[in-house]
Amino acid sequence: MTHPPTKSAAPPGAGTALPAQRTGSPAPEAAPPRRRSAFAEGVEQVRAAATTEPGRLRIIGAVLAVLIVAFGAVTAWQMTDRAAAADDVLHRSQPLSSGAADIYRSLADANTTASSGFLAGGQETAASRTRYETDVQTAAAKLVTAAANSEPGSPSEAAVAKLNKLLPEYEGLVERARVYNRQGYPVGGAYLRYANEKMQQEMLPAAEDLYTKENARLASDYSDATPYPWAAIVLGLLALAALAWAQLRHYRRTNRLLNHGLVAASAATVVTLLWLVVGHTVARSGLDGSYDHGVRSLNVLHDARIASLKARGNENLSLVARGAETVTVGGQTYDAYYYDFDKDMTALGKGLTEAAALAHGTAGGKPVVAAEGNMKVWKERHTAARTEDENGDYQAALDKVIGTKDATAECFDSVDTNLKSALAYEETEFKEQATDGRNAMSGLPIGAAMLGVAAASGALFGIGRRLSEYR
Repeated sequence: MTHPPTKSAAPPGAGTALPAQRTGSPAPEAAPPRRRSAFAEGVEQVRAAATTEPGRLRIIGAVLAVLIVAFGAVTAWQMTDRAAAADDVLHRSQPLSSGAADIYRSLADANTTASSGFLAGGQETAASRTRYETDVQTAAAKLVTAAANSEPGSPSEAAVAKLNKLLPEYEGLVERARVYNRQGYPVGGAYLRYANEKMQQEMLPAAEDLYTKENARLASDYSDATPYPWAAIVLGLLALAALAWAQLRHYRRTNRLLNHGLVAASAATVVTLLWLVVGHTVARSGLDGSYDHGVRSLNVLHDARIASLKARGNENLSLVARGAETVTVGGQTYDAYYYDFDKDMTALGKGLTEAAALAHGTAGGKPVVAAEGNMKVWKERHTAARTEDENGDYQAALDKVIGTKDATAECFDSVDTNLKSALAYEETEFKEQATDGRNAMSGLPIGAAMLGVAAASGALFGIGRRLSEYR
């Protein structure tokens, strides 16, 4: 028998009102966490590592290595620069300075020799002619060297270019003066005076400017080579202090007196620092000595020699002009060349006095003293020759200036020879002391770099041995 189905119960939830759907924009999602910078994460990692002894040891090792390597690198860098500057002093700037002085001297001597040959006229000797040609060739050769070492667009290059242009013009004027003089034409004297004006007013000032520029370059190289490497010294002291602190910390925590790696690093750092200080002090002493007993003396002697050449040229030209050139000073008229001669002799006297004071030892002072004696005799003979000239006895004055006996020419030659000897001696002194100064720095840059690497390795090894105890 079948039963009719009973009424089924409503399914769960049937007839229950559904919640109303929310209208509008969806709820905002939570913002993602802000990402920290790499530096901040690194700081956090270091801070976390510093809470453990192994972490602290790693930090100490890294700091020691950085300080030591920085010390070695800065030492190598600073000493490389100073060694290069010292080498430039010895092989570049000082030779170029002397070369510029030789250009000036050669030009002044050529001018003096030309006037002497003119006074001799047809009696000009082959030696006088050869001396003039040698001076011109020397000046031309030195100008080539100066041009090769001048920076493009520099004042030195402009001075060299000007001298290269004027030198052939000067030679042409001198040759014309010689030709007319041998033919007996008075116009020869005018050409020689014009050549002298070109030399005195254009060529010698340009040569002096070149000499000044090369001396400035030499002074700049000295200023680059001699300052103490304070940055390297300070880093070395900091590295030593850090190593001492690390060893003291090691002793307090382990009661072990020494850490072999840290001791080796300290020893290498001490050696580098001592080598740096002592080596540079010795180098500085040598370079200062080369300047005080070499460069300063050379400059004074060059100036004195040039003054003597100019005095000799003016003495000769006073007889060539025969009073045609005058100058008014303080309302009084003087012969222009005699007036300049007196100024040049005053400059020569001051230069010899200063050179005697700067001379290094008896060997350096002896030729200077001899030159002073020659200068005194020169003045006496010049006074006698000037008296003859002013009294109208031209031939007697000429004999006292370019004659073969008791003439001022002998005194000038003696002064020039003695000054040349003094210059050679001071040049040798300069080279010896500058070489000593440069050699005191040789090997220091490479040695400092190698010792720095060794010291850093020792420090890391010592810290590594300590870290191995925690494994």
